[in-house]
Amino acid sequence: MNWYLMVWQKFAQFDGRARRKEYWMFTLFNMIVFVALYVPGLVYKESGLGLIFLGLYGLYALAAFVPSLSVSVRRLHDTGRSGWYFLLGFIPLVGLVLLVFMCEDGTRGENEYGPNPKASEFPAYSI
Repeated sequence: MNWYLMVWQKFAQFDGRARRKEYWMFTLFNMIVFVALYVPGLVYKESGLGLIFLGLYGLYALAAFVPSLSVSVRRLHDTGRSGWYFLLGFIPLVGLVLLVFMCEDGTRGENEYGPNPKASEFPAYSI
């Protein structure tokens, strides 16, 4: 849960680096929230309750857009790539390369986007 909240605290911070764990935990919690709001919206779509759930789903999607984009850019920075690589996700099939980038381990040591985020967590193992 701390990894999820950390991304919200860095709401619009596009500089720096993000670990795989930070990115994937945020993505996991986002998916849980999306499903928790969308499924009841579909189940109760005939009543006003469904409209409320789908409205909350839309509001959460809007609220999570910028943090999601920022953690993705920082994740790409961790792998030594520019945040502009995020645009690959909009190209059918080619966008799968973005998934590979998000799964790769970050650059060891410092890179042009900042210090290794793992080094601050495990100082004895920093490179």
